[in-house]
Amino acid sequence: MPPVTGQGTTHGSLEPFRSRRGRIMASVMAVVSVVLFTVLALLVAGVDEGGWVVADRVMMALLGVSLALVLWRWAAIKAVPDESGITVQNLVGHRHIAWAEITDVTFDDGDPWASLHLRDTETVAVMAIQRADGASSRAEAQRLADLVGASRTRR
Repeated sequence: MPPVTGQGTTHGSLEPFRSRRGRIMASVMAVVSVVLFTVLALLVAGVDEGGWVVADRVMMALLGVSLALVLWRWAAIKAVPDESGITVQNLVGHRHIAWAEITDVTFDDGDPWASLHLRDTETVAVMAIQRADGASSRAEAQRLADLVGASRTRR
């Protein structure tokens, strides 16, 4: 597929960008990790049977909760456009980028997510638009490119 272009003139929807499959999988796996690690912590043999002490069991349950927190963070990935720009919330950190700073939007074949190319030559990943979402991810990348294009006509 060719890269997404910001040539569109239609002002796209200001609805937030979110990965559907990524959010669902992360949410399901977060619940599974808490349940699985808690059950394992409860079912492992005790000290009198050559197994774990209470601290080991607590650490096993905390490991499941820690994994669930990371997965919850993955489920929270989004990009929220507004009239002034777009706020990109990736796995680590978030950032507001003014429309004027964005020079290009790409979503090349093989890229796991869309990218914003900025005037200062920096590239920012938009993890909310993920290839795992299939054809809808391409449409979302085009909607983002349309928003960037529309911001150029407003200047």
